[in-house]
Amino acid sequence: MKNKHSSIDGFIPRRSGNQMGELHGDDFQKAFIDMPENRLLHTTGGDEVRVLGQPQLNRGLGRSDIEESLSGIDSIKEPIKKLSFRQRRLISRRAQKPRSMVRLIVKWFIIILLMAILAFGGYTAYKFITAGNNIFQGNIFDIFSNQPLKRDSNGRSNFLILGTSEDDPGHPGSNLTDSILVLSVDQKDKNVYMFSVPRDLEVQYGDGCSNGSVGKINAYFSCINDGTTKEDEQDRLTRTQKFIGDIFGIDIQYGIHVNQTVIREAVDAVDGIDVDVQGSGGAPGILDRNFDWRCNYACYLVKYDNGIHHLDGDSALYLSMARGDKNGLPTDGLGNSNFDREKNQQKILIALKDKAMSTGTLTNLGAVTKLIDSLGDNLRTNIQTNEIRTLMEVVNETKSSDVHTLSLIDGDNPVMKGDGNPSAGLYNYSDIQVFIKKNLSSDPIVREAAPIVVLDGTEEVGFGQTKADILIAAGYNVMPVDNAPSGTYDEVEIYQIGDGNTGTADKLSTLYNVAIKKTTPPITVANDVRFVIIFGDTSS
Repeated sequence: MKNKHSSIDGFIPRRSGNQMGELHGDDFQKAFIDMPENRLLHTTGGDEVRVLGQPQLNRGLGRSDIEESLSGIDSIKEPIKKLSFRQRRLISRRAQKPRSMVRLIVKWFIIILLMAILAFGGYTAYKFITAGNNIFQGNIFDIFSNQPLKRDSNGRSNFLILGTSEDDPGHPGSNLTDSILVLSVDQKDKNVYMFSVPRDLEVQYGDGCSNGSVGKINAYFSCINDGTTKEDEQDRLTRTQKFIGDIFGIDIQYGIHVNQTVIREAVDAVDGIDVDVQGSGGAPGILDRNFDWRCNYACYLVKYDNGIHHLDGDSALYLSMARGDKNGLPTDGLGNSNFDREKNQQKILIALKDKAMSTGTLTNLGAVTKLIDSLGDNLRTNIQTNEIRTLMEVVNETKSSDVHTLSLIDGDNPVMKGDGNPSAGLYNYSDIQVFIKKNLSSDPIVREAAPIVVLDGTEEVGFGQTKADILIAAGYNVMPVDNAPSGTYDEVEIYQIGDGNTGTADKLSTLYNVAIKKTTPPITVANDVRFVIIFGDTSS
């Protein structure tokens, strides 16, 4: 009877001589080793490696091996499914903390504020487009382009500004241009020169004027035609530009026509302006009672001490009109009449420009729309819409210190008399043209107009005069030619008297390739002479 071995369901007693983990039989072991895949097993965490299924000598399967195998089961995870964008957003929202009521209120307040700004901005844009169609020439949407301004031979853009009183019912001569101002702008160097044209200047109208052949210059604009269309207005502007430009020897590219209302409303739109009021002739201030009939002489509409005054629209308007007409009424500080009025008009214009372009005004939407309304209703011009951006950039970038005023009556040799007519005589505008050309020229020779004496140190008849004629043709201010004192001279010697006139000195030095001498010249000259040029004998 065979010995029966005890057994437990599912378990077979191991045979004697075998260890746990040992392969059962040589055939099985040989088959395992001959398998195509050679599996290696790290058994101790070190460098020792054995084939999976190969018996590990001198070591039984311990509890740690079993626990290590079982622990790997928990590390097996199901593959994570990729969530859609909508699912991720939903999970993110659920994870967020509930929003507070304060945050919601702030959010909606900001949204409403932005909507209000956009709506007001759209309204402002609408106002600008409407006003622009009235003011400028061309398609208003051309404003997004940036066309350079038209320029003269000196690279300057010149504007004629004409002011009338046609918006003041009952004003005598309301269609006369009692305010005539010329602005010359350098869009590259960002500077402005301005001068006023005396309204009483006697001129010859020529053909096509309903007032006759001669008269005051302030009547020319209205005598061209009396039409009311845009074409009639443009015709008046264009012809007046050329007429005044020819008198003053300047090429005027643009015309602007304004009335009294634009001054009042524009000044009020920017909340007033600061003007330095100064009475002429050493007066302590300005007084003109010619406007006080408006308040039955119970007030003073033009009465200021010397100094800076803050003016509203009405005050600025009356100051711009004050010229001290006697009429039996007290006046003071306006002894130069129209010339004093023109100076004050220039001050008002500069102050309005500075205030309108200031940050406080540009960020005030209410002020901007009022300014647009005022200009749209009371200003006409032939400036093209595609030139507006360039003009605004020049105005914005030009400092007040670079805005210069030219006076026709001041200085040692004024080109106009107190009655508003040329110093050279009736209808003789030559001195005026030379004065304007000198101040607006980009050529330092013309601008400085330094007096030059030319001396002939040769024995050749007419040699000095020939050289002087060349300098005159180049724009130099050459005095009458004379002979040099006896002596020996270089081919060209140039002496400078006094300081300044650096532009002329540089040009002369380059022209003749010589150094300018600062020593005393060998001849006594007039006090105003700044250069002495001696041409020597070149025969040796």
